[in-house]
Amino acid sequence: MNYRTVETTDEYVARLEHGADWRAEIESLAGEVDADAAWFTALGAVQDAELWFYDQDECEYYPIEFDEPLEVATCVGNVSWLGGDRFAHTHAVLSDDEGTTYSGHLNEATVWAGEVYMRVFADELEREHDETTDLDLWL
Repeated sequence: MNYRTVETTDEYVARLEHGADWRAEIESLAGEVDADAAWFTALGAVQDAELWFYDQDECEYYPIEFDEPLEVATCVGNVSWLGGDRFAHTHAVLSDDEGTTYSGHLNEATVWAGEVYMRVFADELEREHDETTDLDLWL
């Protein structure tokens, strides 16, 4: 296991812009507050969404697309640097009008309404390629 101590600096709450991309809004917030690393939680609703499922055997993401309104029951993730850009690694649990839930890596979604809480770390974190999983991971 790799780990390190992190100090936090600031905490923010924000409302995501209606009609914007969910993950891009979180990345935009991180940029505006100059967060090189952060942890966030969020909730709200989206008009559509694309979740990704990571196939561990093939080391490949597969999209699961929704073209319908969904509740964001929970959304959690972190912000770090990836390829020179701030990247919001975002996972979400979404539910439809019957209460059926879907979850996974949230690639994109159109905001209907969203609220986010972000806790910023003092030190920058950058993702590095992990050979075992073929993923870009912290530390």
